[in-house]
Amino acid sequence: MTEDDALYRFRLRVLALAHELGNTRAACRAMGIHPSTFYRWRGQVLRFGPEILRPRERRRPRMANQTSPFIEQRVVAFALGHPGFGPARISAELRRPKWGGVVLSPNGVHRVLRRHGLNTRAKRLGLVAGYAAPPEPERRPPSPERHLNVSRPGEMVQMDCFFIGRLSGAKGAVWQYTAIDVASAHCWAELHLTPRNPSARWTSELARRVAADLASRGWSLEKVMSDNASEFRSAEFEQALARVGARHLFIHAGRPQTNGVVERVQQTILEECWKPAFARYLIPKYTGLRLGLEHYLRYYNGDRAHGHQGPEAGGVVVAAEVVAAGASSSSSPPHAARIPSTAISATSAPRFLIFISPSLRAPRSFD
Repeated sequence: MTEDDALYRFRLRVLALAHELGNTRAACRAMGIHPSTFYRWRGQVLRFGPEILRPRERRRPRMANQTSPFIEQRVVAFALGHPGFGPARISAELRRPKWGGVVLSPNGVHRVLRRHGLNTRAKRLGLVAGYAAPPEPERRPPSPERHLNVSRPGEMVQMDCFFIGRLSGAKGAVWQYTAIDVASAHCWAELHLTPRNPSARWTSELARRVAADLASRGWSLEKVMSDNASEFRSAEFEQALARVGARHLFIHAGRPQTNGVVERVQQTILEECWKPAFARYLIPKYTGLRLGLEHYLRYYNGDRAHGHQGPEAGGVVVAAEVVAAGASSSSSPPHAARIPSTAISATSAPRFLIFISPSLRAPRSFD
């Protein structure tokens, strides 16, 4: 029985009770309605019959400024194709010419997703995976204070390890080894298998790879920041940094916010790469995850529409322009005089890093 059926039966019962008691006001007091309501219902029944008492179905009003159905379909399709993206990311991506240049604010995207029951990542991932996921509140912690001052690529690189899990057919635990340049937000990440905990062999290999990539573009790896885990405390990792001439900095115990740039990019990879991947595939494989990570890093470093906080939109400068200018000059990089000495937020660095001119936009890549 629906609510409309219950209301219809209630109205018929009021009329029947008044007939049984022979007293309209007593029936109205018993049923909790006003006599004027009873006489209105009675007049309608006498004229049109009892079916007139059924509640009329009403469609939801369509406002003049409501988003068109065509754009709603584009938003819903893009959200299901990229279930890890939030309203702000979906809005930024749809504005690009490759997706049709759909101009819709993040609030508008959220309202469209809410109308279709897809306003949280858990609901979108649950629909992609094929099961009903419980609603998950989206937590938005306040932005921490800005405390990292960098002016050039290679001045500081943060490194960390992230546990992916144990996969079917893989011998050992799958760990993600991540490094990110704080100045340019260029990210490196690799997947490797170890018996249990992360290995210093792969952290050392990643440090050498980062140093080689920076050196190929005319920059040097100066400082590496990491936590106090054994894979970073080992002698093998210290020797690898000594060979490339980098200084090793450790964060204070219990203060992962200091390593917030790499922590934030790992959260971004989790939301936009791993959760959709594990939702799409019934049995994820190690090789498939490695290929997926390589594809996502190419997108993140070279094609992703990065948001902004604070400064004017469109002022994101990426390593491609900066590195090319620095590599062609034997003196100090020409962009050094233009870069403001602005402290960079640990959690927002992967989104915006060095603001030079609103007219400059390019993919954030060293290639």
